Amino acid sequence: MNVSVETRSPLAKPPTVLGVAAAFAAIYIIWGSTYLAIRYAVETLPPFLMAGTRFLTAGALLYSWQRFRGIGRPKRMHWRSAAIIGGLLLLGGNGGVVWAEQTVPSGVTALLITTVPIWMVLVEWLRRDGIRPDGAVVVGILLGLAGVVVLVGSNDLGGGVPLNRVGAIVLVAASLSWSIGSIYSRSAPLPDSPLLLTAMEMLCGGGLLFVAGLLSGEAGRVTAADISLRSVLSLGYLIVFGSLIAFSSYVWLLGVTTPARVSTYAFVNPVVAVLLGVTVAGEPFGVRTAGATVIIVTAVVLITTRARRAKAVAADRGRYAEAENAVILAEAGASGLPAPACVGSAFAGSTDVADEAPGGAKYRGEATVCRKA
Repeated sequence: MNVSVETRSPLAKPPTVLGVAAAFAAIYIIWGSTYLAIRYAVETLPPFLMAGTRFLTAGALLYSWQRFRGIGRPKRMHWRSAAIIGGLLLLGGNGGVVWAEQTVPSGVTALLITTVPIWMVLVEWLRRDGIRPDGAVVVGILLGLAGVVVLVGSNDLGGGVPLNRVGAIVLVAASLSWSIGSIYSRSAPLPDSPLLLTAMEMLCGGGLLFVAGLLSGEAGRVTAADISLRSVLSLGYLIVFGSLIAFSSYVWLLGVTTPARVSTYAFVNPVVAVLLGVTVAGEPFGVRTAGATVIIVTAVVLITTRARRAKAVAADRGRYAEAENAVILAEAGASGLPAPACVGSAFAGSTDVADEAPGGAKYRGEATVCRKA
């Protein structure tokens, strides 16, 4: 069976080292800092209305920019897919994060959300015709779940501060919702432009979050006098830096380097979040939290990198080619907690590829490999 293969497009001008470094700093530091920004934002802003405002604003700006650049108008079926994905990723995923951060430290929140790859593997495995993980990935799953138990089972995060278990459970559910949305996005009809898709998901998910805030009575529980400057500035930071600058950097990096290297943000973000929470916000950090951090991050590294050993077929660089049982494609997420996914296929990892492209040119590089679902 032959399927399409998409690789990175050649650039007219090679990217500068400084530009690549700045983009990586954006997805490492900015995305890692969004957890602390959310904590500050929900100090005086209602969580669902705050998140709804964030994504509606960022989505409107991004959608307008894409249409201005001449990107075609999405079809009705694309909006339906965006509404479902936005509901699962933003309402269920990010909505759980902003609600939980009213009581759960930002660093602990980041650690629990980092388990998304674990839930994605499990959801993929349990669905019909899903892919069974190999032994090493199963070890990673068990290790990650053990880390969650260590973290959630602690009565003391450090300094005598207890963990709000309701908030922790909501975060686990948010991770699961994010995973289901990511799995669904693989087979849903989507527009070709990842930035347009992101804007649509932000608009749909942001709208759902705003409605959730209104239905839960958040509008009647806050007045302008109650809102602090720190919360307003944090919301602005989430819109401009978390949803626009960092995500644009992410998409740009996918075009100038390999998805495998870009995906390393998943290992760095929780560490940045924990460090900022401890040093800036004075969040507790006990021995159990430190142990859980090492266990969970190790599990995610094991699960994410194990599949890089999968065999791949090389493709004509920057063009479509035919390959056997594989499609090389990368899709970005949309909420400040993105995860590389495979559209219409099952994620199998990243690997080195080497082959002769059409026309006799030799190509060697690293590619994201997706098994045909």
